[in-house]
Amino acid sequence: MDHFEIRDGVLHAEQVSLETLAAAVGTPFYCYSAATMTRHFEVFRAAVAGLGNGDPLVAFAIKANPNLSVVATLARLGAGADVVSGGELSRALAAGVPAERIVFSGVGKQPHELAAGIEAGILQFNVESEAEIAMLAEVAAARQRPVELAIRVNPAVNPGTHAKISTGGKDSKFGIPFERAGAAFMLAAGQEWLRPVGLAAHIGSQLTDLGPIEDCIGRLGGLAQELRGAGHPVTRIDVGGGLGVPYRRDQPAPPEPHVYAAMVARATRGWDCRLMFEPGRMIVGNAGVLVSTVILVKQGASKTFVVADAGMNDLLRPSLYNAWHDIQALRPRDERITATVVGPVCETGDTFADDREMEAVAAGDRIAFLTAGAYGATMASTYNSRPLVPEVMVNGASWAVVSARNEPAAMQALDTVAPWLEPQPGATATV
Repeated sequence: MDHFEIRDGVLHAEQVSLETLAAAVGTPFYCYSAATMTRHFEVFRAAVAGLGNGDPLVAFAIKANPNLSVVATLARLGAGADVVSGGELSRALAAGVPAERIVFSGVGKQPHELAAGIEAGILQFNVESEAEIAMLAEVAAARQRPVELAIRVNPAVNPGTHAKISTGGKDSKFGIPFERAGAAFMLAAGQEWLRPVGLAAHIGSQLTDLGPIEDCIGRLGGLAQELRGAGHPVTRIDVGGGLGVPYRRDQPAPPEPHVYAAMVARATRGWDCRLMFEPGRMIVGNAGVLVSTVILVKQGASKTFVVADAGMNDLLRPSLYNAWHDIQALRPRDERITATVVGPVCETGDTFADDREMEAVAAGDRIAFLTAGAYGATMASTYNSRPLVPEVMVNGASWAVVSARNEPAAMQALDTVAPWLEPQPGATATV
């Protein structure tokens, strides 16, 4: 469920017309519904409540949408944070996520990022290699601070999702191979300032089949039992995130949180440990849209092109993953067309939809790319010297710009001209 609907012939976000926002802010822009992300978080938290030993940690995956207002909205609801960089750690803390509810994952943490996490007093690091164990031990020793960690296991499970968002396959860069994970746990236990307390795994994103997730959880449970048998405490298990969202109205919806929670309850029955979850897309995906204006409609040799002012630099997923986003006219008409929806970026890959049946639109009309709240603005770029688009949050009848458009002049001001290219006093220009 989301809070974007047609009212009086116009698409609204909660009680605010997207046409009103477009006139005030300009297009393209992202719009987020606070009510939608609140509902999705609360439904997920309620589904997993009572699982495991103690209060489950629901750590929002910051990479899905790191906007400070988004993260602050979730932090006030009690969400933790799963971060994968020093920048994300800084954002989580700035948004009000308590350090003791932050988990630091990621395959390439650098010493200064490890140090920042230690200094902040985060809950744990999810360590992804033996080399990282050595690095973390050195950083912790320099500060003489005990550091709690979990071993991120690569379970060699095929999640059945797009190859570029699959993270649990045998040849994935993520995690420690399953057959070495136990030894890695014991390696960490032998370091003076390290305290291995758990296991973690995350097999991919946009998962629609619970079978691979259950297989992965089962493997974690077996390994935890072996480690406990060898005298090592395993008090936390992070089962990751990755639950999918419905991008297409004409296809079955992914499993709902209560179905997922029932599977986790079955797979973890008898475990005596705290469970941790890392939802991202399922919390914010349907809570956001990208609003764009149609520049013109162009007739090609055999195709009709709808050219929008949003481009692949604003919403990369269709170009990167061949991902589908439903497209909704802000003022829908009964007339239908078949069109290829493209942006103004100088790339053939700047295509949002190919030969899509959609509502008829004309130059000046506005459209919304739906389910764009996750991996949208956070993956944007300034390619073709296009500015990053603003982000707007709606809360009932109120709205605010929560990330401003960076205009070309501000972007250009970040550049400097090399000294040898500066005009020299008294120099004569040559042609």
